[in-house]
Amino acid sequence: MYDPRLVEPMRKEARDAGCQELLTPTDVHNALKNEKGTALVFVNSVCGCAAGGARPALRLALGTQKRPTKIYTVFAGQDREATAAAREYFAPYQPSSPQMGLLKDGKLVHMVQRHDIEGRPPAVIAADLQKAFDQHC
Repeated sequence: MYDPRLVEPMRKEARDAGCQELLTPTDVHNALKNEKGTALVFVNSVCGCAAGGARPALRLALGTQKRPTKIYTVFAGQDREATAAAREYFAPYQPSSPQMGLLKDGKLVHMVQRHDIEGRPPAVIAADLQKAFDQHC
């Protein structure tokens, strides 16, 4: 488990982008179960591809007019139970950190995995998210 002082700036970056933190499995299920509309769930992480790709891309993608109704985040390596609960909604995808799942009416419609983030500039990752937002939001 990561030191909370270490991850607070990373958490704040997601909150500042517009994410609501889900800290427990109950928070996750209350937010996502039977949810109508669109919800983006961002699995935040301490890794370099989260810092250099995922969080900047998230900020760029959410800066557009067409975006999900709800935007949530869980933190892998710290809020393990909440992260596991969020990943229940990501089937059939395997866990990855970072990871972003777009749900519509509680069903997964788009997934961004770590391998979709690594080595790609934030603007390219954001453009992929924006396409999904345009299609589903």
